[in-house]
Amino acid sequence: MGKRIVVIQGHPDSAAPHLLHAMADTYAKAAQEAGHEVRRIDVAALDFPLLRRPDDFETGTPPASLDQARADLVWAEHWVILFPLWLGTLPALLKAFFEQTFRPGFAMQRVDHGFPKKLLKGRSAHVIVTMGMPSLFYRWVYGAHGVRAFERNILRFAGIAPIRRTLIGPPPSSREKGERLLAKMRTLGAAGG
Repeated sequence: MGKRIVVIQGHPDSAAPHLLHAMADTYAKAAQEAGHEVRRIDVAALDFPLLRRPDDFETGTPPASLDQARADLVWAEHWVILFPLWLGTLPALLKAFFEQTFRPGFAMQRVDHGFPKKLLKGRSAHVIVTMGMPSLFYRWVYGAHGVRAFERNILRFAGIAPIRRTLIGPPPSSREKGERLLAKMRTLGAAGG
């Protein structure tokens, strides 16, 4: 039996097709063809406000426009999160999406003593990031700091583990390289990885 997978496409521009759109589409199609159940969240298509005060995060009500996305996150056993590296980390819109969805009571629960209880245990994730620089340079010179912080401070904090990471950069410079990248997405999708 296949996995329940949610594909979170985090490119903030929904107006034009981007490499990440093709990657997400290819992954999702291959996963479905292999017998996995797949749901999609295209963050750029969602309408939600930014959180501006700690009180909004702690005690505010998430916007109704994110109800389906939150339901899909709970439903899924495996999350595939795709985004472009912007200023060394995830785009602001994707971070705002996680701030809105990962409120207390959804991602973690406060306890009287010690660390919060992790409410999203039992889920795994694969973070796929595209970038303009060589991925080895980002990994070795910058320590993949922005991506590691996202994984550790958001995903692992809520109990999501294991987390796999794929860094892709620079973008494919030829049609042949682009096809190889999409073939990799097909393989990952079919495996549910």
